[in-house]
Amino acid sequence: MAISLGFHIIYSCIGMVMPLFMAVSHYKWIKTGDTVYKNITQAWSKGVAIFFATGAVSGTILSFELGLLWPKFMEHAGPIFGMPFSLEGVAFFIEAIALGFFLYGWGKFNKWFHWGTGVLVGVSGIASGILVVSANSWMNNPSGFDYVNGQYLNVDPIKAMFNGSWFSEALHMTLAAFSATGFAVVGIHALMIARKKNVLFHTKAFKIAIVFGAVAAILQPFSGDISAKNAAKVQPAKLAAMESYFHTQPYSPLVIGGIPDTLNKKVNDGIEIPGLLSFLVNDNFKQPVNALDKIPTKNQPPITVTHLAFELMIAIGSAMMLIGLLYFIAIWKKKKLAVKKMVPQPVYFGNPVWLYSR
Repeated sequence: MAISLGFHIIYSCIGMVMPLFMAVSHYKWIKTGDTVYKNITQAWSKGVAIFFATGAVSGTILSFELGLLWPKFMEHAGPIFGMPFSLEGVAFFIEAIALGFFLYGWGKFNKWFHWGTGVLVGVSGIASGILVVSANSWMNNPSGFDYVNGQYLNVDPIKAMFNGSWFSEALHMTLAAFSATGFAVVGIHALMIARKKNVLFHTKAFKIAIVFGAVAAILQPFSGDISAKNAAKVQPAKLAAMESYFHTQPYSPLVIGGIPDTLNKKVNDGIEIPGLLSFLVNDNFKQPVNALDKIPTKNQPPITVTHLAFELMIAIGSAMMLIGLLYFIAIWKKKKLAVKKMVPQPVYFGNPVWLYSR
């Protein structure tokens, strides 16, 4: 199931984001009449169709695995958090119908109706992702039921769907989809530009994708902060494992990098910043954060792989954020330089005569 999820999340992210890239290029073609944008839209739509099909198949596998591999869990939990899965099925079928209209509607529909079907593909794809994450967040923060004498009573599926973790996780996942897919698309088009293959086509496609990817990457740390604060409240074991934080103490330190030594309960070769974990979780530098010593060993997640995966995510996310910032700074500098060159500048030579040069 881990392998299935590993593939499915890639297809899902592409299916969530690429239709919106496609809708932007389609809109530009309608407004400008530039056939390059039409070619970009049609090229991207082929990729959307392929990844939609692979996402549907891999998602179907996962739905069977839930029942086959976790039958007792689904027996009890299915009626509680089944609503987002049902609604995700509705969103999926809307996406499938809209994608069919879009792929086969070229030259057959009103141009704005045709464009609208592409937008609907993107909106329903994002809705599908949010609904599935809602189900996942319920497993991290169960709500919407009473557990009495071994029975699950007073089930409230709305409360279960909109549990205390759904917003932070859905926001973080959606931004992750935009940044990851955006930068992947940017990388492909940048490579083609570097190889001087169809430069105009790839430059226009690059500009659409980089805006989505860069904005999402810049916003991602803020959503990560929200998610971390939520994890500290409802999943302290996860947060402690991510940070490889073994001993509860005031001025709780944040460790950057390093290899956890679970036997001696320390992190080797990491950079420790005192008080920063306390500040990120509690908004003050002194208040201690619960560490792994407050959690029974049997309830602790695997620490090494959790910490290394978390640190890798932070490193990649930080690099993407930096690239996004550099891109916008470069654009701003370029525009400022262009304006400076175009506006006549007064030059004074000590006489009451003004000469103008470009």
